[in-house]
Amino acid sequence: MTGAERKRNAVWRKIQAVRFEDIKAWCLGRLPIVKWLPIYNWKENLVPDTVSGMMLAIQQVTQGLAFAILSSVHPVFGLYGSFFPAIVYAMFGMGRHVATGTFALTSLISANAVERLVPSVSVNFTMNNTSRVLGLSEFEMQRIGVAAAVSFLGGIIQVVMFVLQLGSATFLLTEPVISAMTTGAATHVVTSQVKYLLGMKMPYISGPLGFFHIYAYVFENIRSVQLEALLLSLLSIVVLVLVKELNEKFQRNIKIVLPIDLLLIIATSIACCYADMEYVYGLEVVGHIPEGLPSPKVPPMNVLPEVVTEAFGVALVGYVASLALAQGSAKKFKYTVDDNQELLAHGLSNVIPSFFFCIPSAAAMGRTTLLYSTGARTQVACLISCVLILVVIYAVGPLLYWLPMCVLASIIVVGLKGMLMQFRDLKKYWNVDKIDWSIWVSTYVITICFAANVGLLYGVVCTVVIVTFRFPRAKTLNLKDVKEVEYKYKTEDNCESLKQIKIISVNNPLVFLNARKFHTDLIKIIQKDSRSSQPCEDMTKVGCAICFSN
Repeated sequence: MTGAERKRNAVWRKIQAVRFEDIKAWCLGRLPIVKWLPIYNWKENLVPDTVSGMMLAIQQVTQGLAFAILSSVHPVFGLYGSFFPAIVYAMFGMGRHVATGTFALTSLISANAVERLVPSVSVNFTMNNTSRVLGLSEFEMQRIGVAAAVSFLGGIIQVVMFVLQLGSATFLLTEPVISAMTTGAATHVVTSQVKYLLGMKMPYISGPLGFFHIYAYVFENIRSVQLEALLLSLLSIVVLVLVKELNEKFQRNIKIVLPIDLLLIIATSIACCYADMEYVYGLEVVGHIPEGLPSPKVPPMNVLPEVVTEAFGVALVGYVASLALAQGSAKKFKYTVDDNQELLAHGLSNVIPSFFFCIPSAAAMGRTTLLYSTGARTQVACLISCVLILVVIYAVGPLLYWLPMCVLASIIVVGLKGMLMQFRDLKKYWNVDKIDWSIWVSTYVITICFAANVGLLYGVVCTVVIVTFRFPRAKTLNLKDVKEVEYKYKTEDNCESLKQIKIISVNNPLVFLNARKFHTDLIKIIQKDSRSSQPCEDMTKVGCAICFSN
């Protein structure tokens, strides 16, 4: 029997050894909802989950409309993007306080593909050349087709990463890298909304140094600023910031926060309608929003080769941001999440909704914070929010015709406050480790000059270089300037107090790259001290206290 035949026989024996129970257990392990839903405590959890779900639905609707605009597609697709991904993640995800939906960073990345492949021909969202789908124009359907293709391919990449078990590779995505990348991307998002805040007619500007070109264009055309849009934007931002600050201040005393986003949308829509601001002052409004859910349709496969770069950006940036929120939730409420299972959950949350004209999705810090503050217990809160979003899609959506675009831009900018406040991390990194501070600053600058996915790649490369060259050179020192140390070492055979205590200091974290060197240094220190004092026959009886320092 040849070697190839032996390998084939071994593989066949392994396949035959797989039982139906094993396949069933694996499939059930991929569906966490079948584990927690049957034991759901309806008496204790339903009320807080319902309250949280109601508040979450309000935020999902407002963010869906806003981030759809950010993604350069019709606002109604943001409503779909707040509905379908949340249902899929509730079935496959493990984060109890993770609300998947539209996300500013993934929307900004997909907008690059949309604007590149289907450039703007008009500033209006509804055109005369209507298609048979949802009554929208062919132009709008082409744009959402590109965004859906980015979502589809990004989800496929995440599912492939799950199959390859690459969830654990996130150890290279250190805290400074994630903080700098998300802060830089948030700065990009704010910059992209300047044209709406100022009421300016501005062409889409992207590419290297596009951030600076946008502000150069604004200053060159400062006289074209629409005063009415600017005043309404400033008023909206002031109201949003003040009310949200009051909500945070008194959130311990009140269980239900004031839904200022929703109230602002209602108030400005009514005012714009009755004052006829669209025609009197020329304010840009959302326009017609179709009713109901669309029939499923396969994303355009012919554009997949042209959106590979954006798809990788959506897959990596979306997963990194979502995983950080899931791990933070697990740490706060003392449960565990599987990194690879989260890859599958977010991958399917992008693939399946892409058939329903959804933009790329991910978890968002604002929604997770809302679930914390309103006392959500499980993913039931997200499912309840989906029911309310469905009501909006079928009944309330058409009433949003008069919503001013500058108000949506204000909601986006204020919603990014948490990410922008990460600038405060610079002081912490400066005090702890100057190298981490340098990584933060350089990653932020690269993100600003290029894009979020480029900044993330740069940060990972920096991390790999530093880990490779710094950690293997970690110094292991024997601390002798200790007056007295008492340490008792117990074994199964006897219990004795050891006098030979070694206190070791390591000036870097222990990782796989320097673990072997640390072990060798440790043995050398023990052997050297043993020879200089008294012989130690059994090395395993030497106690060590290890001190890690920066």
